[in-house]
Amino acid sequence: MEKRLLGKEGLEVSAIGFGCMGLNFSYGHALSDGDSVALIREAVDRGVTFFDTAEVYGPYTNEKIVGEALAPVRDKVVIATKFGFNIQDGKMAGLDSRPEQIRKVCEASLKSLRTDVIDLFYQHRVDTNVPIEDVAGTVRDLIAEGKVKHFGLSEPSAATARKAHAVQPVAALQNEYSLWSRGVETNGILAACDELGIGLVPYSPLGKGFLTGAMGKDSKLAENDFRKLLPRFTPEAMAKNQALLDRIKEIADGKGATMAQIALAWLLAQRPSIVPIPGTTKLHRLEENLAAADVELTADDLAAIGKALAGIDIEGNRYPAHLEATTGN
Repeated sequence: MEKRLLGKEGLEVSAIGFGCMGLNFSYGHALSDGDSVALIREAVDRGVTFFDTAEVYGPYTNEKIVGEALAPVRDKVVIATKFGFNIQDGKMAGLDSRPEQIRKVCEASLKSLRTDVIDLFYQHRVDTNVPIEDVAGTVRDLIAEGKVKHFGLSEPSAATARKAHAVQPVAALQNEYSLWSRGVETNGILAACDELGIGLVPYSPLGKGFLTGAMGKDSKLAENDFRKLLPRFTPEAMAKNQALLDRIKEIADGKGATMAQIALAWLLAQRPSIVPIPGTTKLHRLEENLAAADVELTADDLAAIGKALAGIDIEGNRYPAHLEATTGN
């Protein structure tokens, strides 16, 4: 698979990564640990070198799955994990990016991931109670100590990213970006990435499953599926957003591709420094996603996609208010 660089310090990864969260967290269904390990190893066999996890996924269990799966090929892959939440009794209880907490999470993640170094260590959400300069400085120290290689931020504002980058170069920002979540184009994130040489790692590049065309107004979500909390996944919103799927399907049919492949290929075409991290629990979906790297979208194709999407208003916010408040700080 094609390789891409994140940041200016040589962090090379596969053009499409693997978001591991959904293997056992958030989506109302979970693979067994054994099946999760097997799927991650199938991804490695198909050229994926970039794997994304976090301490809060589980919590803790997702990192352990990733660590077990990648231990035999540790020197050939890049592992990203995250700090920044206060976890109490197995549940998120707010944010915590105090320097001592960052160090505590780093040590725990190293153990869970069965590794001596974390390749990419993201602040999961910006903690407004801790100056971002202190956060960046702590990660800078961890890098100097050989426990971390690269620093990242997830869902910061452009201003926060700039402040952090001035203390410790940021390799990647992980923000939501897809055909139906394009805020990074207007909120300064893409501009900051371009100016500072920071990579962008879009999470939920397939709209949490919606952009694959496999969901609709009649879809039934499990009670423990976190999408039940999201305004875009009410039956009413999904019915109105069907117009977006119809346009994407037309484009996909014209290219002999699937809707998911068009969504991923569109992201890849935006910048050579963009690396989406779709997740899945199914081998055939993994193969479908990775094949998106071979879908070539011409300038005319991209213009047609832009024109097709221009007249569509997306119904529903990304998150409910209390979760949206943790982004863009």
